[in-house]
Formats: sequence, C-alpha cells, structure tokens
Amino acid sequence: MNIRDLEYLVALHEHRHFGRAAEASFCSQPTLSTQIRKLESELGADLVERGSRQVLFTAVGERVVRRARHILADADEIRSLARQSRDPHAGSVRLGVFPTLAPYLLPHVIGTVNASFPDLEVLLVEEKTPVLLSQLHAGTLDAALIAMPVDDESLAVQPMFREEFLLAVPATHPLADDKTPMPSSQVAGEDLLLLTEGHCLRDQALEVCRAAGTDERRGFQATSLETLRLMVAAGVGITLMPQLSVVHPVVPNPGVALRRFAEPAPHRDIAMVWRRTSVQRDLLDEIAGAIRAALPSEVSPLPSS
Repeated sequence: MNIRDLEYLVALHEHRHFGRAAEASFCSQPTLSTQIRKLESELGADLVERGSRQVLFTAVGERVVRRARHILADADEIRSLARQSRDPHAGSVRLGVFPTLAPYLLPHVIGTVNASFPDLEVLLVEEKTPVLLSQLHAGTLDAALIAMPVDDESLAVQPMFREEFLLAVPATHPLADDKTPMPSSQVAGEDLLLLTEGHCLRDQALEVCRAAGTDERRGFQATSLETLRLMVAAGVGITLMPQLSVVHPVVPNPGVALRRFAEPAPHRDIAMVWRRTSVQRDLLDEIAGAIRAALPSEVSPLPSS
C-alpha cells in the first residue's frame, strides 16, 4: 500500500467514474483501475462493486476511504511541515469562505493578503459552512472564514469582525421613506424572503425573525443573495442583507431601499478557524492579521483571541 494508491481510491470515490478519476489523478484509466485492484488484493477485500453502470463502494470500501482521507491529510501536513522548514511563507494555503460572504469580503482583502505573502499561493474555496467544516476536518482545507459561534474544541478560533444586517425593502414600500435607524419591532408582521436550508445566513435571519415578530415568506427560498436582491427589487418581499453585500464594489439596485436598524442592531460575527494541530497555525494567524488589517470601514474588527 502506498500514498498514490490511496489518492487513486479517494479520487474514484469523489468522481464515481474511472475515467474522470484517472483524469483528475493525471494517469491513464487502466493504471488507476490496476492500482485499485492491486490495493484490493493487498487488503484481501473488495472496495468497489464492479459490473454496475455506476461506481459503487462496498461497506468496507467506504470505511477505507474515510481512513484514506485522514492519511492523505496527514501526509499533506508532513509536506507542509517540510516546506515551512525551508520557507514559512511559501507553498500554498487553502482558505474556505461561505457564499454569502466570499464575493463581498474577498475583493477588499485578497490583494493585501497576496501583497503580504508574495511567495504564498492562496487557494480559495467557496462552500456552505457545513461543507467547509467537513473539509477542514478532512484536511482538504487549511482554514475557513465562518460565522460564530464555533463550538468545536479541535479548532482554533480567531475572531475577525462584526457585520451588521440591513433591511432591504422595495423602493415603493412604506418602510423605504424613512432613513433613520429603525427598531427591529417595526418589521413585526412582515414576511421575510430567506435563503434555502444550509446557508448560515438563513439561520441568522430566522433568529432576527423570531426576535422581531416576523416570519418567513412561504413558498419561496433563494439560493443566493443576488436572487434575494432581485426579488426585493421586483416587489416580491423584504429581506435582510449583510453590510458588505451593499457597499462598493457592489452596484446599488435602484429598486431596493436599505434601512439600518437601531441599536442593538442584528449582526453576525465572523471568525477565521483552523485545526489546532495544523503545522501552518503560525502562518494562518499571520494571514488572519493581514485580512483584519484590510477590512473595509463598514465592518467592525473584533478583539483577537
């Protein structure tokens, strides 16, 4: 058994197709198939069901893949440790960000990060928070920006910033006329447009709904903030928008009016997290510092841990 064989196995599990797995592994399909058969022979167990139209893994195959992911993550940590011994700021870092933050934060900070670490390749991954946490634990991500609280003792948590929510209403809505900060109770009885399940912003918005006496608009769930913005502009309903999603370089929509909330305004706190055991933890702390230094003025930095 060797690392390469485990990489072939994991690739096949991810792609569920021998040809695509081989392409992703930069080898020929016969090579990948042969090495997986060799691995099965060495282990004395069938890992993959053959003969069906799709690639299926046996029960033991699924368990072997889970362990293989951990082994590959450990091997990658060893490589990172060796690279860092030569140059702590070289190599690559895989940073995850959730979808309702990534397109609005990254344009403000990624230039500073690249300038601060010119020999470091920052690889960005945009996924929902549960996927980011899963990839973080599997070792396929080095760090992630997620919303607090983070209840996981295996992760180091570096608080980054607080971002307030604004109320977005159609430009013709009665709430659009007043520009002063409004109490959240003023939206009582309104139905809010929300994102689909799995988005952390949905959970945060539901908390605001409960506190303000509002409810979710039934029969509609969006997959992105941009869809919500367009639906508000079309007069379908109202919603909550994070502060960064309504500032430059985002172009304002004339059909949407924004209202600030009076204190205490609803908000979300963002943290950067990584595995406590990561060999890159010192570098990741430096990257967090660079991101914090580049934050736009529309958000409030949180005290570092």
